[in-house]
Amino acid sequence: MSVLSVNKNNFESVEKSEKLVLLDFYADWCGPCRMVSPIVDEISEERDDVLVGKINVDDEPELAEKFGVFSIPLLVVLKDGKIVNKAVGARPKAQILAMLES
Repeated sequence: MSVLSVNKNNFESVEKSEKLVLLDFYADWCGPCRMVSPIVDEISEERDDVLVGKINVDDEPELAEKFGVFSIPLLVVLKDGKIVNKAVGARPKAQILAMLES
């Protein structure tokens, strides 16, 4: 499954997904975000049970505010529309996958 570009117009459908959701809050100018991005892309290709979305904080300030984003990259895992896990900063793939299991 490909990564979904999440914005305020499609966020409600993402939030209501029956799948586990992994959201990557990022900005194009952010070095650590560029390190995490290909890992998030890989996970989206490998895990059909997870909806993976990316949110550009510069383009979607309302969503960044809703999730209290103060530092990026921020990875958020949602289950049934509720936050079940969060991590700030670049993470290796194993740690991101572990977030999905907890």
